[in-house]
Amino acid sequence: MNIQDKIIAVAKKTIETEGNAIIHLSSLVSEEFAKAVEYIYQSKGRVIVTGIGKSANIATKIVATLNSTGTPAIFMHAADAIHGDLGIIQENDTVICISKSGNTPEIKVLVPLIKATGNKLIGLISNRDSFLGKQSDFVLDAYVEKEACPNNLAPTTSTTAQLVIGDALAMSLLELRGFSSHDFAKFHPGGSLGKKLYMRVSDLTSLNEAPQVTPDTGIKKVIVEISEKLLGVTAVVENEKIVGIITDGDLRRMLTKVDNIAGLTANDIMTKNPKVIDNDAMAIEAMEMMDKHGITQILAETNGKYSGIVHIHNLSKEGII
Repeated sequence: MNIQDKIIAVAKKTIETEGNAIIHLSSLVSEEFAKAVEYIYQSKGRVIVTGIGKSANIATKIVATLNSTGTPAIFMHAADAIHGDLGIIQENDTVICISKSGNTPEIKVLVPLIKATGNKLIGLISNRDSFLGKQSDFVLDAYVEKEACPNNLAPTTSTTAQLVIGDALAMSLLELRGFSSHDFAKFHPGGSLGKKLYMRVSDLTSLNEAPQVTPDTGIKKVIVEISEKLLGVTAVVENEKIVGIITDGDLRRMLTKVDNIAGLTANDIMTKNPKVIDNDAMAIEAMEMMDKHGITQILAETNGKYSGIVHIHNLSKEGII
């Protein structure tokens, strides 16, 4: 077997080992899991997630997922907790302690301290019979038969299982809270989802020039207006109202049909009754209109008056498409 074949074989075996372990996890989700989720849901406090080593890394990701889906959470490193950070835990907080073995020295020191505070302790572990398992008020079972590591030493399958159980916990809470895409966007205002839910057409038209001509504007001036405003289009406006649109494509088609453009006006080549969107509409609506009608820009109006243009490049730049 050459080196590339060996790499492929190892990679496939790793994925299959972890994949099978994850599938098995669904059989471990029990009434106890449901009770733990329900307790967190009913609690008035936060979720404190702690662990040591690789489990601590998984804990930070679970905290991030909980926070972004409506459940306030804080990470507390198990080693730091026994050296002063235990003060993070407040009344009504729920503590989730992550450990594969449930028997590490730090866990054995930390668990009695948590129990002494009176806070509920949830153990996310692979060994129910461990010290942590026996001390926990609820156990989230993340049992794995073996690590993907050929020596069965490096945390691989076990940390993947912990992560999956953490996601299952977060998604269960999300469903109970009725957490919607609009709620999600509140915590991700800078992301593409946030922009889709909050960005309006006016936010985009303000970024562009607002090219416009009147119906009787000569073709030469129309060409200059389109060229100077760099949008490949101009609105045809009369008494502040949109009456037509001219694109650079219209100009090219005109030149293939007409030898002498002298005397031609915007009215002669414009497309009447163009697609228009309200300047206060959501930017996602502009994208949907462009997609539906196969166009790359759309005119906007405010109270029936021309207010600007949204170009598909604006939507792309903002991550809306």
